[in-house]
Amino acid sequence: MIEHPPRSDEPRPGRLDVVVDLAATMAMYSAERLEQIDELRRAHLADAAVAGRHFTDVVMRGLRLELAAAMRITEHAAGSLIALAEALVHRYPSAMRALERARITERHAEILVYGVDELEPELRAALFDRALALAEVHPVGEFRRQLGKLIESARVVTLAERHEAALVHRRVFVEPVGDGMAWTHHLGPEIEAHAAYGRATAIAKTILAQEGGTRTLDQIRADVVADLLIEGTTAAHPAEARGIRATVVVTVPALALLEQTDESVARAGADAATVEGIGPIPIARARELCGGDAMWMRVLTHPETGMVLSVGRTQYSPPASLRRLVKWRADRCMGPGCGMPASRCEVDHTIAWEQGGDTGLENLAPLCKGHHKVKHHGGWRLRQIADSGGAVEWISPAGRSYVVRPERRVPAFTVSSERTGVSVDDRAPF
Repeated sequence: MIEHPPRSDEPRPGRLDVVVDLAATMAMYSAERLEQIDELRRAHLADAAVAGRHFTDVVMRGLRLELAAAMRITEHAAGSLIALAEALVHRYPSAMRALERARITERHAEILVYGVDELEPELRAALFDRALALAEVHPVGEFRRQLGKLIESARVVTLAERHEAALVHRRVFVEPVGDGMAWTHHLGPEIEAHAAYGRATAIAKTILAQEGGTRTLDQIRADVVADLLIEGTTAAHPAEARGIRATVVVTVPALALLEQTDESVARAGADAATVEGIGPIPIARARELCGGDAMWMRVLTHPETGMVLSVGRTQYSPPASLRRLVKWRADRCMGPGCGMPASRCEVDHTIAWEQGGDTGLENLAPLCKGHHKVKHHGGWRLRQIADSGGAVEWISPAGRSYVVRPERRVPAFTVSSERTGVSVDDRAPF
């Protein structure tokens, strides 16, 4: 049952409106500040041109120092502001206009410029408008993920080549931090890193449940990693934790599996293979992960039989296959702006079981512990939007509405004719 917190004498929506208006004003002032910074940059460059070309670096260093001293920030931060101002004013004026009109925040602008600047010139022009559209509708965290996916999808043809080049730099090193403590840094493939972290977390949660809270989850997870690296076994762990292995959800469109290279996948118009919480991966790597190892959960976007979509009111806990489908569809926590991978979330009834909610795909969504608690005790109301494929609307105590859409839609498969067999309708779920 949702518990509404006590309301103060002054209506909360009024206060929130003031905060939102102030945030919009700050975005507008941010745009003006960046325009003035670029004016400063151009004035200093003009002075450098008069003094001689070899003075440019000295003049620009002087500008960074002057900005840093005046604004009481670091020179590095001042340099970042100068670079952002130059990019928005001269290369991405439409993003500057969006900032001036408070359609994006300065943080959106930073992420946008940094991400798009990394693209090849031919891709930059093709993707910028789509990237800006994402910035105007998504919170900062979700925008960063969506922009990353957009960029990786566009660069899927070169993904395997870039991954092989990056693999050369894998390494492990230790960074002392004092008091007998140190960081252990491991740079390696992202898939394996997420799998290892997930396994350590699952083991730590099992131990935490038995210990009764003598150590925090972070502390136990650190001890688990040390045990596995030093001893190589889990003999010191409770029996329930010893059988836990790493799991990663790999989604491979069936059409992509029919192609031989990432370039042929792109030409065929197929979606790239993806890993939950990470994004696109080379098709060769996807085939390797789908080769039968039990540590990988394989999801093929192709008609499957026997898929459990609902058990109605016959039981509270969703069966394992339904839980997997709910998490696969969402990919992440369905809380606004949350980036917690769905595999680490709880599957929650949108309409509570005790209030008549069914245990079915249309009433289940993954929520991290924090958003699960907010949903039940923070005065928020939730509903799944009909015929949306799993979109959840959050209505705040102040009456504001936020719609969170899942990463994927569960397609509907219908018989079209004897000749064509099965057709896919991705406009609506089963």
